[in-house]
Amino acid sequence: MATYAIGDIQGCYHEFKQLLEFIDFRSERDQLWLAGDLVNRGPGSLEVLRLVVELGSAVKVVLGNHDFHLLGVAAGIRKTKRSDTLDTLLSAKDAPDLLAWLSKQPLLHHDPQLNYVMTHAGIPPAWNLAQAKALAAEVELEMRSSRQKKLLENLFGNEPGFWSDSLQGYERQRCVVNYLTRMRFCAPDSRLELETKSEADQAPKGYAPWFTYPSQVLKETRILFGHWAALEGHTGVAGIHALDTGCVWGQKLTALRLEDQQTFQIEASKKNR
Repeated sequence: MATYAIGDIQGCYHEFKQLLEFIDFRSERDQLWLAGDLVNRGPGSLEVLRLVVELGSAVKVVLGNHDFHLLGVAAGIRKTKRSDTLDTLLSAKDAPDLLAWLSKQPLLHHDPQLNYVMTHAGIPPAWNLAQAKALAAEVELEMRSSRQKKLLENLFGNEPGFWSDSLQGYERQRCVVNYLTRMRFCAPDSRLELETKSEADQAPKGYAPWFTYPSQVLKETRILFGHWAALEGHTGVAGIHALDTGCVWGQKLTALRLEDQQTFQIEASKKNR
């Protein structure tokens, strides 16, 4: 048995299939962790979701910002963007079932035996592991309830950009989702900067990559995240692993075997912009 963590697939179905074949993945034997952004920008979002759902309990998924965007579009809350490639998925007969499944996925997955925690974008330095798990669970509870649409209606936006334990309601939930699914750069006090998507050494003044600050979580477990293709899979910090290697931008799709930290990669077949 082996456990493989894969970064942002973003609708790159053929590369995803090739990577599973390359690592000889067997759902009856192995486990697959997917770091969010299963869909969008690539051409095969529908096929990716169908395959992941088919793999059943062999897969652990966390939600990414593109997954939330899809759920918002499907609920009539978000407008599609020029770069979106969601129409085929949204018009599929099984779309309601696939979207219902997606909406029930967590924001954070932790395995104490393997000693890893996974979110889409990372965990801010202001939080410890227990706090991150509890805050993720608050949002998950709302997403799995009859209040899901109301949450989605209030979920998108950049404010508040700073965590406080006193935050309540939708502001609190929006802040949690932004940290776990959109974060790249933050200030020493964990204040978010959500506009810049550059390489790690091109941080806006007063900010730095979230993983360069002392991490409370890293004292307890190793961290897996996707979201930041410009890192090309490198953080320079022991125990913090970047999984997004830009497949949808014509680069690579990467799997990290958690038991021995060996990486496996498939080159993108073409650039999907």
